[in-house]
Amino acid sequence: MVKRVRTAVFPVAGLGTRFLPATKAIPKEMLTVVDRPLIQYAVNEAKEAGIEHFVFVTGRNKGVIEDHFDRQYELEQTLERRGKFGPLQELQHELPSAGRSSFTRQQEPLGLGHAVWCARELVGDQPFALLLPDMLFKGVPGVLKQMMDTYEEAGGNVIAVEAVPHETVGSYGVVGRGDGPDTGFLIDAMVEKPKPADAPSNLIISGRYILQPEIFNLLADQPKGAGGEIQLTDAMQTLMRQEPFLGVKYRGTSFDCGSKIGFLSANVAYALDRDDIRDAFIADLENRYLLDDLAAAPRRAAE
Repeated sequence: MVKRVRTAVFPVAGLGTRFLPATKAIPKEMLTVVDRPLIQYAVNEAKEAGIEHFVFVTGRNKGVIEDHFDRQYELEQTLERRGKFGPLQELQHELPSAGRSSFTRQQEPLGLGHAVWCARELVGDQPFALLLPDMLFKGVPGVLKQMMDTYEEAGGNVIAVEAVPHETVGSYGVVGRGDGPDTGFLIDAMVEKPKPADAPSNLIISGRYILQPEIFNLLADQPKGAGGEIQLTDAMQTLMRQEPFLGVKYRGTSFDCGSKIGFLSANVAYALDRDDIRDAFIADLENRYLLDDLAAAPRRAAE
């Protein structure tokens, strides 16, 4: 019988150096796409998939994440007093229930594998989901729910994958595709940042995982790998020799919000998806670009 996945781990201890100076005092996971921080999108995705326990692996200056997932009575009372019941209900709806959130510290930046290992006592001897908040997905249902459907049918370990141009695979973890459909094929190889000529496919690991607890024992003894960090991929390669790994080529669109371009693209995509702001947003962009073109015209003529 397949054990139900009730717990999700969110590694949020990173320094966010690619977004300095914005992330000097604000965690990168609290940067907003339209009007929600990145971490909220990941938590909402996990809730949709049936997750009940949310484990955050934090670091220094990350206390605001814990505050975000707590109640703010003064704010709630102010919204209620002013009759702003829509925003009030939204805030309350997006909070995990009491006792459903746990926080642990990764005292040193020793890599994703180490961050996952730091959650071992909170996860226990149970399968768990792992969501990297930097990766934002638009899909219906959400990517983790798609993966959960596969897991509940087949068990094992499940990884979300997507296809990229073959010449770009050297920037990612890449899997080899064995037998099975897009919704759950056997992964027969896993390579971290291979040369394009050596890559087993153009399917990359996309920041969503369902893993069995045996990964913790492997991470405990995992030597440092690329970049002098404890790499999750290295431990998964070992676990592949003991347990099956399935790939899910998810339905949806991904945004790498760890990069500035991905983050900006996500803001545009999510704004255009909002009925309450889409038309005004498009009109504002068109107006600004038109004005810019008119202002630039005299300069171009002079040149």
